[in-house]
Amino acid sequence: MISKTYTKYIQSLHQKKFRDLENAFIAEGSKVVMDLLTSPKIVCERLLATQQWLIENEQQIRKDSHIPMEAIDAYELDKISALSTPNQVLGVFKKLKAGSIDPVGKVTLVLDSIQDPGNLGTIIRIADWFGVSAIICSDNCVDRYNPKVVQSTMGSLGRVELMYTHLADWLIKYPAIPIYVTALNGTGIESIKGLKEGIIVIGNESKGVSDEILDLANEKITIPKIGGAESLNAAVATGIILSHII
Repeated sequence: MISKTYTKYIQSLHQKKFRDLENAFIAEGSKVVMDLLTSPKIVCERLLATQQWLIENEQQIRKDSHIPMEAIDAYELDKISALSTPNQVLGVFKKLKAGSIDPVGKVTLVLDSIQDPGNLGTIIRIADWFGVSAIICSDNCVDRYNPKVVQSTMGSLGRVELMYTHLADWLIKYPAIPIYVTALNGTGIESIKGLKEGIIVIGNESKGVSDEILDLANEKITIPKIGGAESLNAAVATGIILSHII
């Protein structure tokens, strides 16, 4: 049984201010936790899981690490889970150290004010699928360590590097790299197929890309519309764009 103090500690990590204070975050579910455990960049502080999950996975985990593990009951997992339906395992991990990202010679995603945790997590997963190793987020994007973001990444959080910054200041540092901004009135995405170096900007779910960033664009791009929908989900749009240009 975990102590009341540690229970409160984990519950506090549901909120960004405490994740920042403790420099830690939580991940839930076998797939997500096991993928993060294999990441050389991410350190696990503790694993809390059902007895059955530990029996099935402890030998594999112990091969490469000596992570503290504790068997707890399902009702205890329910208390500390940030999910509506708790999984069999919850891991407490240390946040990654903030670093710089160099966009030279590769395709880099830039996210302008993405607010929905599910969207950000899915975009990270999509980037991982297409081999995009870095994402630049505006300062007001949702926190990458939000439990719903972590869950939506399905383990890709340990493979895709993220940096939060003021976008305009970051973009003007790389004048030689073309900036492609998604917009409804842009050029069709087929025009940049086979892109080897460039910055792709995805905008806010409802407002799109800010005027400040639009002014820095070398080219506006769009996904050609056939039907009557007014817009696409940000994560869906990211997937379509990357599938065409990479």
